[in-house]
Amino acid sequence: MAAAKGGWLACELLRFFYSLFFPGLIVCGILCVCLFIVLWMIRLLLQKKKKSVSSKNGKNQMVIAFFHPYCNAGGGGERVLWCALRALQKKYPEAVYVVYTGDINVNGQQILEGAFRRFNIRLVHPVQFVFLKKRYLVEDSRYPHFTLLGQSLGSIFLGWEALMQCVPDVYIDSMGYAFTLPLFKYVGGCRVGSYVHYPTISTDMLSVVKNQNVGFNNAAFITKNAFLSKAKLIYYHLFAFIYGLVGSCSDTVMVNSSWTLNHILSLWKVGNCTDIVYPPCDVQTFLDIPLHEEEMTQEHLLVSIGQFRPEKNHPLQIRAFAKLLSKKVVESPPSLKLVLIGGCRNKDDELRVNQLRRLSEELGVQEDVEFKINIPFDELKKYLSKATIGLHTMWNEHFGIGIVECMAAGTIILAHNSGGPKLDIVIPHDGQITGFLAETEEGYAETMAHILSLSAEKRLQIRNSARASVSRFSDQEFEMAFLSSVERLFK
Repeated sequence: MAAAKGGWLACELLRFFYSLFFPGLIVCGILCVCLFIVLWMIRLLLQKKKKSVSSKNGKNQMVIAFFHPYCNAGGGGERVLWCALRALQKKYPEAVYVVYTGDINVNGQQILEGAFRRFNIRLVHPVQFVFLKKRYLVEDSRYPHFTLLGQSLGSIFLGWEALMQCVPDVYIDSMGYAFTLPLFKYVGGCRVGSYVHYPTISTDMLSVVKNQNVGFNNAAFITKNAFLSKAKLIYYHLFAFIYGLVGSCSDTVMVNSSWTLNHILSLWKVGNCTDIVYPPCDVQTFLDIPLHEEEMTQEHLLVSIGQFRPEKNHPLQIRAFAKLLSKKVVESPPSLKLVLIGGCRNKDDELRVNQLRRLSEELGVQEDVEFKINIPFDELKKYLSKATIGLHTMWNEHFGIGIVECMAAGTIILAHNSGGPKLDIVIPHDGQITGFLAETEEGYAETMAHILSLSAEKRLQIRNSARASVSRFSDQEFEMAFLSSVERLFK
């Protein structure tokens, strides 16, 4: 009797949940089918729209597109873009090359001239620029909270704008907008590749939140609240899962360092099509700078190269420099000068420079700190040829082109003891020291003092070892590795 009653109750409960959820499941199923049909129709329309450009001899040309919304910026990511384009144009001269950019305040010719002025790179064939008006959707300042999610969703809409203007045969995301990959692959019908400078989220970021450590991407008010920290950790894990799904859509993946490789393999799980392709550094141009024994000088230059972004941690450089100046060891001549060289992409970057100027004033070192914004390539070489120490303070820097340039120019590098600098760049060469690593403000100040206390002969030995170690990061090495990796997209 009791069993029968229990069975009846179970049946009634089953009917209740069935009546409650089944209509919703039907509606969801219908919506999914409708969405699939709509996307399929859009794909068919885009395929019809994809008309290959005809060359003079009547042959159809392949369209190769790069998604790089900030292509007119002056950072290492932009150098990768122009070197990649140059390499492809040499191998596939008949193809049409397109760059999706949000730099609507300049024209294509100005962008190309900027690439030559900053990187000494001139392309051998024309490039078509597709100017995107919705780049504001990927600005970090637009999303004070849930920044990663906001920028990623914004990149989908920006990618849609790009796809509606030009449907390529081969699509390469060269700036880290992985959420555009499934859009171009499944809706645009493109073969897709990606060059990853820095994973949008990493296991290191997860550990920062888990351990409730304050960072530029983990505000103090969150670290002080256990509930908010737990909630953010769940959000990060969900985002990492989705990031892995969209990244796995790539037909070929290139990463710029061992550090990035480890994170991408963990998140995207596409090891069969993932390669390390070190970013191109204009090694030879800097190696051409004569390396002489140091002469008696009245001033030692300390130079920093890097875009004025928060993760570059320029405040650490200024604080460490101020601490160095306070040490008795540097009270006597020669004097010291810190020169911060970098690119400003937008008003946020300009605001950061102004904050850094104020910091140097607060620390009383404004007379010894200079800022050089968006300077020409020749001027950059001039500073590196004179510098004694090259500073780099980003935690878990993915690679560090500026570090390689300093080493090639004969500047003794002092970088952060993490990421690409630690694993790939500032490592011994033939058993000899090639540079130095530090982590804290005190550590940087002490190491700078140590470098300055070395004899000129010892510094020259380190400079020579560093120069001998950087040939693996040359433009030529990049071109070979890049072309080998993207060959999957052309088969």
